[in-house]
Amino acid sequence: MRRSAEAGRPADAVEQRIYSAVFDSVMAQRLAPGTKLPEAALCTLFGVTRSVVRKVLQRLAHDHIVELRPNRGAIVAVPSAEDSRQIFEARRALEAAIVALVAARATAADLQALREQLQQEQAAMHRFDQPAWARLASAFHLRLAELAGNGILQRCLAETVSRSSLIVALHEPPGNAPCEHEEHAAIVEAITQGDAARAAALMHQHLHALEQHLRLDRTVSEPSLAERLGLR
Repeated sequence: MRRSAEAGRPADAVEQRIYSAVFDSVMAQRLAPGTKLPEAALCTLFGVTRSVVRKVLQRLAHDHIVELRPNRGAIVAVPSAEDSRQIFEARRALEAAIVALVAARATAADLQALREQLQQEQAAMHRFDQPAWARLASAFHLRLAELAGNGILQRCLAETVSRSSLIVALHEPPGNAPCEHEEHAAIVEAITQGDAARAAALMHQHLHALEQHLRLDRTVSEPSLAERLGLR
């Protein structure tokens, strides 16, 4: 009898590993909206039973990362244009509150860690590593939420950022950066100066600019096999 790859591990740890694998892949835009997530394939990849996979998919659906379609399985969620507008509206409000708290509470060590994160962003940008750039851009916003010291805001932002990543993957024109590095740097500088109002204003502008780059009226269709093979 084949031993499960996850045998001996606590059930919660196994489920979290699968959840994080999907969540992180969405954040890094490796899993595009509409991508199928077959239960059988996930069971094989993680060495778990269908009941474990279904439980994780239900969690992901609850967090709006996945859509569960009756009799057709799970796919990475595909936000509508109206969903997108509402999510960015909520995100601007959340992150304005977050950066104001960070400006008031951040320690010297926190600020140094943020600067180091910006250096990683810049390095990814210069080597044209789009997946790493997308992951680091999202990580910057999540790190700010962590530094704000408010667990409720942090959890709300984690969901909102993941849903934003889906929107960017679906609607952003090819070649655009998910976030502008210079705008992140300006926000950190305002936080360093303890200027909560300026940090909040810069974050609002930053997220508004990101939303404006999106082509929400663009029709997105499933690429044909020929397109996937570069023949069309």
